[in-house]
Amino acid sequence: MSTLIPADSPAAPARSFLATLRRIGKLAAPYFRSEEKWKARALLLAIVALNLGYVYVAVLGNQWYGRFYDALQNKDATIFWREIGVFGWIAFANIAVQVVKFYLTQLLQVRWRAWMTRSYLSRWLADKTFYQLELARYRTSTGQTPDNPDQRIQEDMQLFTDYTVTLSMGLLNAVVTLLSFVGILWALSGVVPVTLGGNTYQVVGSMVWIALAYCVVGTVITHYIGRPLIGLNFRQQRFEADFRHHLVRVREYSEAIALDNGEPVEHRQLDTRFGSVLRNYLQLIKQQKNLVGFTSFFGQAAVIFPFIVAAPRFFSGAIQLGQLMQISSAFGKVQDSLSWFVDNYDRVAVWRATTDRLTSFDDAMRANAARDKTSQRVPATDLRTDDLTVALPDGATLLSHAALHVEPGDTVLLQGPSGSGKSTLFRAFAGIWPFARGDVGVPDNAMFIPQRPYVPDGTLRDALTYPNNAADYGDEALRQALVDALLPQLADRLDDSDAWGQKLSGGEQQRLAIARVLLKKPAWLFADEATSALDPEAESILYKRLAASARASGGAVVSIAHRAAVGDHHRQRWTLVPEDAGAPARYRLEVGEPA
Repeated sequence: MSTLIPADSPAAPARSFLATLRRIGKLAAPYFRSEEKWKARALLLAIVALNLGYVYVAVLGNQWYGRFYDALQNKDATIFWREIGVFGWIAFANIAVQVVKFYLTQLLQVRWRAWMTRSYLSRWLADKTFYQLELARYRTSTGQTPDNPDQRIQEDMQLFTDYTVTLSMGLLNAVVTLLSFVGILWALSGVVPVTLGGNTYQVVGSMVWIALAYCVVGTVITHYIGRPLIGLNFRQQRFEADFRHHLVRVREYSEAIALDNGEPVEHRQLDTRFGSVLRNYLQLIKQQKNLVGFTSFFGQAAVIFPFIVAAPRFFSGAIQLGQLMQISSAFGKVQDSLSWFVDNYDRVAVWRATTDRLTSFDDAMRANAARDKTSQRVPATDLRTDDLTVALPDGATLLSHAALHVEPGDTVLLQGPSGSGKSTLFRAFAGIWPFARGDVGVPDNAMFIPQRPYVPDGTLRDALTYPNNAADYGDEALRQALVDALLPQLADRLDDSDAWGQKLSGGEQQRLAIARVLLKKPAWLFADEATSALDPEAESILYKRLAASARASGGAVVSIAHRAAVGDHHRQRWTLVPEDAGAPARYRLEVGEPA
């Protein structure tokens, strides 16, 4: 039985911190167990060793402070010049360690990001996940639904690998530095008498206790000042991504927007999204201003604080100038180590927000992969469904327990009211609709043509052969396919590169998709309003060629269309008819001949 802890409970921050660490481990562990694990682990161990070496050089530097300033106080020229030479070696070691550490750290970050990007891209593009995540909304461990997967893959992975390496190594450096210098500071602190209530106490390691108290107070204040940054950083990334996404949409649909004179509407939409970006960013700046103000004060006070505390012992002659400088240096190192959280709070906030976004994306992909595949495609020589039920994302049933059959040589026209689920039924045939139950048998040599085909940027030959390799087809076959699809004007432009999705009209894009079919010659063709942008004459010519190509390959044609003239090219008709109120499904499928 689990116990709920209120968000304002003292235990809540610790619970949240541990949950964040678990999420970080969940995201980080796969790389260090992957096929690159030995290189990854070797790089990580080398970086750890260099961090330890950096701390050791800092200890040598602290010891050098004592000898050097004692030589100055004693006006000992021999020791002074000797220590100048020692400083050269310490400085050289410091520079060498930092340069190599920087290089290896960047190399680990790049390798890690490359592996994560390839891994997430593979999972996102596998089993139609990229499509199904847009339809389904999964409840994730962070309580967030995944948004803008492009940003998760492109930006958040770079931030995650960068911050995970730099912050974890920074924390390691802080811990090792603390362990190394706390003993030095303890020894230099001596025994200080403190009088309280008429009694005198001998305090050992006073500078250590003072540094600890100083940093604890600073850390608590920093946490309460900076805590809102976590949520603000999370929202800022989402608002920025939404704004950028709408800019891309305007570019993709520029012609339609221009024809509709939709610029004012899009301007308002973009203003609204950018307004959210600005409002959240101003809140972020305000919180960062408060945090920067306190951390700057905290850091500046730490410079003079050890001198103020140790000054009485120096002026009394209890310690020399070299010991005073050593105390200042050691106090600074201990204070820096204990203040790691204070100094890095804003970066930790970004790190946590990034981790939450990646975790929600990862959880959603895992949930989609583990989803019960109640509808599955099975091997078949013809189109066949068994007890097929198709639903909407909200759970409403469109079609219930359908048993359909199309034999080779058939031509079937699917009709019905707009919104009745014709295209959704095709998606179930294709095996990409996650809200379907039952078995669907579709021959392997099948091809689907959507109403608005995808036309990639690049050369025309790549757009024509998509998603196949253009090198698999000869130029003559490519030109003939364009001519047969009534695009003779493009036959000599195979190597032209352009944004074909914007340069070609809607009808030309549909004809290009038909050219793909005539080029690849699939036996089974599923056309979803594939000629809706064509004139009747072109539509008739192309349907005859598509049907002839399917018959020659021993297959069939199944089409969705609203135009009655398309029925002339089909021998069978399926009609989605609205059910009566209270029926288990919204529509039933009637089989007959085209009108």
